[in-house]
Amino acid sequence: MAIFVPSCDTHPVLILNHIAPYHWAIAGTGIGVLTLVLLTVARKRLGISTGIENICSLVIPAPYFRRESLVSTHSWRLPILLGLVLGGVLSAVIESGTWSPLWDLGIFDIAVGWGPAGKVLWMFIGGLFIGFGTRLAGGCTSGHGIFGISNLELSSVVTVLSFMAAGVVTSNLLYRVILGF
Repeated sequence: MAIFVPSCDTHPVLILNHIAPYHWAIAGTGIGVLTLVLLTVARKRLGISTGIENICSLVIPAPYFRRESLVSTHSWRLPILLGLVLGGVLSAVIESGTWSPLWDLGIFDIAVGWGPAGKVLWMFIGGLFIGFGTRLAGGCTSGHGIFGISNLELSSVVTVLSFMAAGVVTSNLLYRVILGF
């Protein structure tokens, strides 16, 4: 997911190196093709939260992470995760000629300004909430929103509507009520 910062000419720019983002249809087409190939050719379900379990299974010896249904997906899920990370870095390097991530969190810096340690703490706590919500929902936004809805799964429709409603309420509460923007 790209993070945008407002620019003076009303065109969004990415925080990373302040470059213009690609058109949304490029990424959408790629995700759609990947979803169809996984489903029709490999009979696999796209979802990133299970990929995080795959990564954990490489280093955590708990039985939950050693189950066959998880370990058997390493051969295809780990390369997808690696491709996500490398693709992001590669696109930044190709577009701007360098890769230099910023600690700029836009409005958060203006309103809160906790410095690097506070930002890491904020992101860690947010990650815990995301992880909890992902397990509670039985999957992540990519699994439910892209794969589940494209297969007309009722549980995914309900889950995505819940994600969206919670996001709207949380954003409005945080930005309008708490931060006063």
